[in-house]
Amino acid sequence: MATITAHLHHLIEHDEEAAVVDTAASRALAALRIGFGLIFLWAFFDKLLALGYSTGVGQDGTTDRFGPAAWIHGGSPTKGFLGFAADGPFRAFWNGLAGTAFADWAFMLGLLGIGIALTFGIGMRIGTVAGFVMYVLMWSVVLPPATNPVLDDHVLGAISMLVLGLTGAGATWGLGHRWSQTAWVRRFPVLR
Repeated sequence: MATITAHLHHLIEHDEEAAVVDTAASRALAALRIGFGLIFLWAFFDKLLALGYSTGVGQDGTTDRFGPAAWIHGGSPTKGFLGFAADGPFRAFWNGLAGTAFADWAFMLGLLGIGIALTFGIGMRIGTVAGFVMYVLMWSVVLPPATNPVLDDHVLGAISMLVLGLTGAGATWGLGHRWSQTAWVRRFPVLR
């Protein structure tokens, strides 16, 4: 009887430790998810409105907030990066896409959709796959990376998208659990 009690006591302690680790890990993943979501949303709004952080800053360092660089005023969110920063084996391809309506719309809708999915923990399957693809594509624009022959922040972002998508990170501090219970998502699990 003492052996059974000792074994049960050990299992309870182990389960309590696992619950603490699981809770801490879930919260850490949720913080990572929300952080990435806010980065995508910020990039969307900066390109949309030229808020003067990345978009709307001139070559000479002057800031023109809400100016002609804003997408809503006819500026292109892809022309600068794809047109001038592209390097490496895919340079001609990316230069050809720079500033096109397709590239601008795909990029902006991607930023907004991924940002919403990650920030709120909904549509995580599509959001993290799209985030993975966007990071890999942005990595391919500047090959080889400037500070490392293979790795850069785009590769780490892509890996993070995989981790967030595979761990159910939308349920903690997000609407993921409630979202997965809706009839629409039950019918089409890819929306989870």
